[in-house]
Amino acid sequence: MLVLTRKPGEKVVIGNNTIVTVIKSEGNQVRLAFEAPPQVRILREEVREREQRATVAERQPADSEGDVFDLVLSAQQSE
Repeated sequence: MLVLTRKPGEKVVIGNNTIVTVIKSEGNQVRLAFEAPPQVRILREEVREREQRATVAERQPADSEGDVFDLVLSAQQSE
């Protein structure tokens, strides 16, 4: 991890095409501006984590109660 000290108005360049500018620093908050191409997604960490949890939830198999219901239903249909 790289740790930098920047003052308002100063910039950090990431790669060839992403620029982060410190807009304001007050107390324990820092306001940043990001300049990046449209295809570069920039997310706050909590949004990224929420999206990851939603993706994991979508990939999980149906709960066991649903599986039991499907087995009972198929058994009744075959009688």
